Amino acid sequence: METGLNTQCTPRFRILDEAQILRIYQTALRILDEVGVRVNLSRAVDLLAGHGARVRDKNVVEIPSFLVETAIQSAPSNVTLCNRNKEPVMELGGRRIYFGTGTDLPKTVDLVTREIRDTKADDIVASTIISDAASNIDFIASYGLPRDIPPGLHYIRCFQLEVENSVKPIFFTAGSLQDLEVILDMASAVAGSRQDLARVPFLIQYSEPTSPLTHSEEAVSKLMCCAENRVPINYTPALLAGSTGPVTLAGALAVSVAEALSGLVIHQLANQGAPIITGVVATGMDMLRATISYTAPEFRITHSAYADLFHYLDLPIWGTAGCSDSQFPDLQAGAEYGFTLLNAALDGCNLIHDCGYIGQGFVASPEMILFADEVIGMVKRYMRGFVLDDEHLAMDVIRKVGPGGHFLSEKHTLDHFMKEHWRPSLFNRENLPNWIKKGKKTVDQKLVEKALEILEKHKPEPLPRETQAELNRIWEQAEQRIRR
Repeated sequence: METGLNTQCTPRFRILDEAQILRIYQTALRILDEVGVRVNLSRAVDLLAGHGARVRDKNVVEIPSFLVETAIQSAPSNVTLCNRNKEPVMELGGRRIYFGTGTDLPKTVDLVTREIRDTKADDIVASTIISDAASNIDFIASYGLPRDIPPGLHYIRCFQLEVENSVKPIFFTAGSLQDLEVILDMASAVAGSRQDLARVPFLIQYSEPTSPLTHSEEAVSKLMCCAENRVPINYTPALLAGSTGPVTLAGALAVSVAEALSGLVIHQLANQGAPIITGVVATGMDMLRATISYTAPEFRITHSAYADLFHYLDLPIWGTAGCSDSQFPDLQAGAEYGFTLLNAALDGCNLIHDCGYIGQGFVASPEMILFADEVIGMVKRYMRGFVLDDEHLAMDVIRKVGPGGHFLSEKHTLDHFMKEHWRPSLFNRENLPNWIKKGKKTVDQKLVEKALEILEKHKPEPLPRETQAELNRIWEQAEQRIRR
């Protein structure tokens, strides 16, 4: 018997060593202490000042290091997410990985006509149902900005449509504090009360500071509201190196980490120990086209670097993957999905969103949710690695079969093949004659067919009748208020 042997062999990856992590972290602390951040909400400025921060003109607040370090210590290392039925399904922390869709896409690739058109409310329903049926999609995000719903109502309506059509946790956006309050009313109706929602949360609010080094009134209002209600929030900057941050990746990382940590300070001062997920986007702006690339190597390098840093700080981490710069589901999209999904998993990001994104974050592709689902299955199997013990080394069965034999009829094979070997549901493994016999279907054809089949046959678990009636009442009240 071997002693002291780790029998689980799993992939490991990191880009920064501890000295490099500390160099970036300490630079971020210097930025906060010497340069400061603009906070455009007087209540938040007063809160910071009351705990030792220094306020300069125009709401610029210099945050001393001790406030950052206190916030890191008070923020939870793990955030538990439940599903709509109050069952714990996601433990955000450590290197546990979960995948979901993205948010706020104004355009959609139509499953039937294949045209790229404005996103509609029906697309929110469709993407939610597809995600509900996809076994490797762990959470639902707000996905689109439907043009057939008034702008002041679309965030609220999207949340309602999502909670009606899936039991999975919801990663949602809100345009304003007023939107957020209405959505929390809806979520409380599902959970039972605001107190029950805090106890068994099934949603995460997504909000961002504004690079460089600015927290808008709306962003901070939502940040503090979530803290006070102990509703999980994902508060992460999105910086463009060379535009809203230094052109160098190291400088861009330092600024964006400072932005994320300053948000953490405000959040924890508002309610110590409230749940928050953090992280950054620090990628280059394409100087030729003035666009952001979701799959540029610079994006993925900084993604890996900040993951190392926030793992070191023992905070739950947000990430992005399952997205493409291609304007249509094509070979480029497939390559970029595979690259980003594996990269985010190796980084150990906990909350990985954007599956179904194409078009540089402007276009939704329902069938690409299923493509991501297939790739995630492959990635999860890769990340699981393999077991190295006597049973799995299989010396007894190797001795039994011996040279020239086969293992097909062995009980050892029957006992282990289902767990050891991943099997695709959509990717082709047929030989050429069988592939021809079965209609020569390509994976893009199968993806569209599968999506349409799910929309026809999959029936999400409905809400209780009284809960549905309460959601309808809250929606009608919000609709009347906006339309007045």
